[in-house]
Amino acid sequence: MTSEFLVPLFLALGLFFIGAGCLGLYRMPDLFCRMHATSKATTLGLVFILMATFMHLGFETVGLKAVLAIVFAFLTAPVGAHLISRAAYQRGIKLHDRTIADELRVLYPENEQNGPLKDLD
Repeated sequence: MTSEFLVPLFLALGLFFIGAGCLGLYRMPDLFCRMHATSKATTLGLVFILMATFMHLGFETVGLKAVLAIVFAFLTAPVGAHLISRAAYQRGIKLHDRTIADELRVLYPENEQNGPLKDLD
């Protein structure tokens, strides 16, 4: 009986977070902000949709596969976004003009593509 209310709620939440990830992809200024917005929001959206699938199907084969997909998404999406962002930084993709801190500059001093950072004062 509770799944009658929770399944549509989880589907709506999943749709909301995937929509927010798409909006972040459109609105964010540079690749690094876009990677952050899309990886966080779409992972949450996927998890909510998979939870709705599990609640609807129960402990059948497809329901258990949804739970495994949730674990897989939580383990791989942040790692993949991190690796793509770090590779983009190493390749010289420019940070946005209003970027406050460049913490990777310490690890890659030869990659001075962005110039000195501006003070906030």
